[in-house]
Amino acid sequence: MLCMAAPALAAAPAPPPPPPKIDTGDTAWMLTSTALVLMMTVPGLALFYAGMVRKKNVLATLMQAFTVCCLVTITWTVIGYSLTFTTGSPYIGDLSRFMLNGIGANISKGSDIGFTMGAGSSNATVMTIPESVYMMFQMTFAIITPALIAGAFADRMKFSAMCIFMVLWSLVVYAPIAHWVWSPIGWVGAFGAIDFAGGTVVHINAGIAGLMCALVLGKRRGYGHDDMSPYNLTYAVIGASLLWVGWFGFNAGSAVGSNGRAGMAMAATQIATAAAALGWMFAEWIVKGKPTVLGVISGAVAGLVAITPASGFVLPGAAIIIGVAAGVICFWASSALKHLLGYDDSLDCFGVHGIGGIVGALLTGVFAYGPLSATDASPTGTVGGFAQLIIQFKAVCVTLIWSGLLSFVLLKIIDLTIGLRVTDEQELEGLDMTLHGESIQ
Repeated sequence: MLCMAAPALAAAPAPPPPPPKIDTGDTAWMLTSTALVLMMTVPGLALFYAGMVRKKNVLATLMQAFTVCCLVTITWTVIGYSLTFTTGSPYIGDLSRFMLNGIGANISKGSDIGFTMGAGSSNATVMTIPESVYMMFQMTFAIITPALIAGAFADRMKFSAMCIFMVLWSLVVYAPIAHWVWSPIGWVGAFGAIDFAGGTVVHINAGIAGLMCALVLGKRRGYGHDDMSPYNLTYAVIGASLLWVGWFGFNAGSAVGSNGRAGMAMAATQIATAAAALGWMFAEWIVKGKPTVLGVISGAVAGLVAITPASGFVLPGAAIIIGVAAGVICFWASSALKHLLGYDDSLDCFGVHGIGGIVGALLTGVFAYGPLSATDASPTGTVGGFAQLIIQFKAVCVTLIWSGLLSFVLLKIIDLTIGLRVTDEQELEGLDMTLHGESIQ
């Protein structure tokens, strides 16, 4: 009698991969970093800029930074985050996170899971923090970037025009560039450009936009012959100091974890900042005969700017070189170059952030230390050299062209519709009283 073989059992389907786990140490550091970066705008940048304008414009300058913080918070929540960090295309995200839709889908009994940025793409990145924390961290970058631009048009832009420009700029300029560089499928990142914490996305982007503002608005009334000395350098020093401390969240936080790369980014940030402050101070001392308070704090900010793209890619020795180069070059750009070309960049937004960002982005390509960015998929990491320098140069040019062109167009549209600049009488009396009905007694 023949025995029939039992049918083979169908193979059981493979279980789905477990959801990403939250790392509490990473999350704690990112919560801290988010608060530090927010502090960079309010009160850091607000005080830094307010201390450098004349008394009649101090409150208006503080108002600009505070209002930009509020405007961009809502813009980012509604659509900015979705355009920047959803998969979409290599050029812009989609609307799947409109109004932060779905960001709380995995929360249960107060607990969340990690998330995968770029899920479904060929370059998906698993995060060990909740998406809400990552969204908030990136929101603080989106806030400070347009706020930096205000330094270029200090003393002369209408408040209504400023509000409209900042919202539109954050959507049509900042969001695309951030997506190109930092999205897992962004086309600038895909051709190999590296930017750890925002040399292109934040500083070159804001710097060239600031230059467009200065050119379109024209010079301040009395520029070149009236006394435009800073009202209170004490405010500026406090603001610069808050920026310095907050920048550890900016750079070390961009490791998106409490790890060795964050530690090296923090060290590089401190070292480059000190080197740049000294570089500017000694350059000014040699050229003008005296080192100034305004000079040393401006040099420190220039160093913070330049080390931003490099902080997670370079070692301390390179950080010193980047810092000194930024201090000296930004001193030249904020004094000799500005006067040579004749534009009125009130608080040196382009001279410090634009030029400092370019210096940092290019030198990142020279000094990148491979093991800091090595992964299983890329065992050598990104190594500095001529080839990487050319790639960095391409990223710089892309940012300058897109931000410069679109910023110019936005400014012209606003100028033709509601007008950009306050009247001569308002500028003479001061923006504190004429725009806000308040003054410092």
